[in-house]
Amino acid sequence: MSILPRLACLALLSCCAPLQAVEIDGRIDPDEWAGARHVTDFRQTQPLTGQPGSLQTEAWVLATPDGLAVAFRNVQPPSVPRSRQKLQRDFDEQVDRVNVFMDFDGDGRTGYAFTVSASGGIADEIITNENQFNSDWDGQWRHAVSEDDAGWSVELLIPWHTAPMRDGTGGERTLKVFLARVVGATGERMAWPAASFERPRFLSEFAPIVVPQYSQSLLAITPYVSGLYDNVGGGSDFNGGVDVFWKPSGRFQLTATVNPDFGQVESDDLVVNFSATETFVSDKRPFFTENQGIFELTTPSDFSQQLYTRRVGSTGDITAAVKANGSLGRANYGVFAADEDGPTGRGYQAVRLVRDFESQNLGAMLTRVDDPWRDREAMVVGVDHNWRPTARWNVRSRLLGSRIDQAGDQVQDMGATVWADYEMDNGWRQQWIAMHFGNHLELNDFGYLSRNSMNYLHWEVRRRFTDFADDARYSSVDWRWRATTNHNNRGDKLNDQFRMSRQGRLRNGGSEYAQINVNSAGIGDTLLRGNGIVRVPSSFNAMYEYERPREGDWSHHYGGEAFSGGLAGNDKIGWAGWLGATHFFSDALRVNAGVTVIQRPDWLIWQGSARPGLVGSFEGREARLRAGMEWTIDPRQELRVKLQAIGIGATAQGAWRFDPSGRAIAVDDAIEDFNVRTLGFQVRYRYELAPLSYLYVVYARGGYDRTETSDGVDDALFDSFRLRNDEQLMVKLSYRFEI
Repeated sequence: MSILPRLACLALLSCCAPLQAVEIDGRIDPDEWAGARHVTDFRQTQPLTGQPGSLQTEAWVLATPDGLAVAFRNVQPPSVPRSRQKLQRDFDEQVDRVNVFMDFDGDGRTGYAFTVSASGGIADEIITNENQFNSDWDGQWRHAVSEDDAGWSVELLIPWHTAPMRDGTGGERTLKVFLARVVGATGERMAWPAASFERPRFLSEFAPIVVPQYSQSLLAITPYVSGLYDNVGGGSDFNGGVDVFWKPSGRFQLTATVNPDFGQVESDDLVVNFSATETFVSDKRPFFTENQGIFELTTPSDFSQQLYTRRVGSTGDITAAVKANGSLGRANYGVFAADEDGPTGRGYQAVRLVRDFESQNLGAMLTRVDDPWRDREAMVVGVDHNWRPTARWNVRSRLLGSRIDQAGDQVQDMGATVWADYEMDNGWRQQWIAMHFGNHLELNDFGYLSRNSMNYLHWEVRRRFTDFADDARYSSVDWRWRATTNHNNRGDKLNDQFRMSRQGRLRNGGSEYAQINVNSAGIGDTLLRGNGIVRVPSSFNAMYEYERPREGDWSHHYGGEAFSGGLAGNDKIGWAGWLGATHFFSDALRVNAGVTVIQRPDWLIWQGSARPGLVGSFEGREARLRAGMEWTIDPRQELRVKLQAIGIGATAQGAWRFDPSGRAIAVDDAIEDFNVRTLGFQVRYRYELAPLSYLYVVYARGGYDRTETSDGVDDALFDSFRLRNDEQLMVKLSYRFEI
């Protein structure tokens, strides 16, 4: 008798499994999975048709004292290509894979995503705000894969110490789960239940399961040592510290770090930013990614959030930091504190409390930054409310207030946001967003706010089409139409915008996206950094991009954009184009390269605080080069090479000042041509000694240079390879001891 009929006979649909262990070896033993919840109703969620999946998929869910065990049996005949590509952790490639998403408290606030590919690659993520994924977190969990001619199988074990959990009742607790399978060759996703992260409600749509109230304690101590040699300065530096993770019970979890090492074993993408808006950068530092979800309090404004962990350590080395998460009844709490060293060092504190109700949850957070160097204290209070009144509606609201005390002066202000999503019939959806940020609302001591002084309204209508023939090019198409208006708090209209976009998912697993924005004339109030306003004419931008996952030995993507802007408005058209490809020498070794070229005919750049009302107009040309190699030597070893270079050549076209109403006045002030070149190059070897224990050997080189001359974008790009402001060799060893 084959394995599938034998396991089908075990479909008792019981979640209260006997006390037994499951050997995580990828081979589904019917005796081990006796009493498990058996799931067979996998439905298409990509495309979002709700129809049964095209390939037979079964799953088993079993609570054991060691954790929640999940098994998948994926039938895949030879007619459907099977991907065996070796992958680095937190991969995002289009390959055969399965997903287990868990909400340990079942309240729809924070979820944990665990992904295993057919080749054994893994990824893990945190889910917040219903459908926002963050891959910075790395958890400790077990997995195994096996395959045969008829298909492939996966077993996972997710320990109970992964996250703090509220107490259950009567010796049981209710979790919520989402199970999915993705077919790499077509991009089809089939899932149970039939929820989708492409819809406004995802996390709260997981299926509830009742399991015994198991609990695990864990004490993990991870010391590290590192050595760095500076080949430019000629000096050496040695460092050491320790991270501690302690979970004595299901209700409480503590994370602490002493003298953490945040050396560049991960490299940030290069950015050259001449705008007044700060670039947002994600955080991969282990202490700040461990169970950080409870501190998520975001707004619809791009990346805006009350607690932005990249602030910590930005003005001095971190001496120590501690974070506690837990629950009291149906309420969850979090406490965060960190201190920086040195004369400019700051102290950071945060307290978070959330409470879940049947169809809504309510939270509050207080953050404080003590900055003695500037004689500044910054406090922010945030309140967030998520309401699901019916199956069709999802309403999220935020209220924020800041108070800044600096050198005896006090400034305070408020902000509020609300966004509502309404799910209609036949693929139709609507969304409304309203935001108000006061002139003096200030989050950026500890958080991130792209701008204050804003009043924004937005209405969007969407329609999804999935009724395509089996031999059609597309499996689904999503259309969006959006109208927005945006004003500052002085009554100036920043702009109105109409946006239309179309996203298509192809049956070959590829995707394409097209978008056009039409912008009205308006006021620019950030270009002069508080020294006046600028009247800007109407403008537009239109773009298209296509991505094709691996086919044979190649995958590729390309796209282009046309846009207008500056003071020329639609009289001058700029453009951008990009192309990238990956070649697979084998399933374990691949190289990639890509280039982006941008032409800006009327690029407005502020000329600095020495000439605060002056703006230069430039004809700007930019070229970006990206290349790399990824070699998965074996399941424990990987070698990665990453190269990024940017070259910019800008030729001055004129100088402008502005009258009090924002009208441009041509002036004869000297404006210089300039070149910018920047380089980032890293070679990183990683060896996994044990789970979450690593040896890193990293060579990094890079630099930045700006010259007041324009030799052309080609010279700037190729000259970047000679940059050597920094050149370092670092070795880091960390080992996790569990008690």
